Amino acid sequence: MNSPQLTTLLKEIPHTHYHAKWNLMTWHPRGVFDDALADEVVGVIQSEEDHEEAPFHRYTDFGRLTEIRLKIGHVFQIAEQRREAAVPVKSAFFAQTTVGYGMARMYESLMEGAMIQVRAFRVRAAAAEWLGVPLDALLPDAD
Repeated sequence: MNSPQLTTLLKEIPHTHYHAKWNLMTWHPRGVFDDALADEVVGVIQSEEDHEEAPFHRYTDFGRLTEIRLKIGHVFQIAEQRREAAVPVKSAFFAQTTVGYGMARMYESLMEGAMIQVRAFRVRAAAAEWLGVPLDALLPDAD
């Protein structure tokens, strides 16, 4: 069961869900993914990491994005900041577009050797296998 802190934080970011059975937070962002949204999500996750007793894995699905407006330098800054995390977790990114997959692969490369293991996937089932969860846990909501 997730803590009241996690429940509050998940409400701050639309299209997130915590799967207690697999200790997994999923996020299916929609619309435009830009630097401000990236900062907001990273801030929420970092705050959660500071308050939760057990680490949780993450899954981000870029499938419903209409545009990605992340600055390359900003991705470097986020990676530098996230490399300071002290708890080992997995963070999977699923993207079908070239831009989304390219950004996820760049972040994966920047996070090599960090406690947060990052992987980019073009096949959702492969992400589920790597995370050790059923494919259904990674599917977006019907809305």
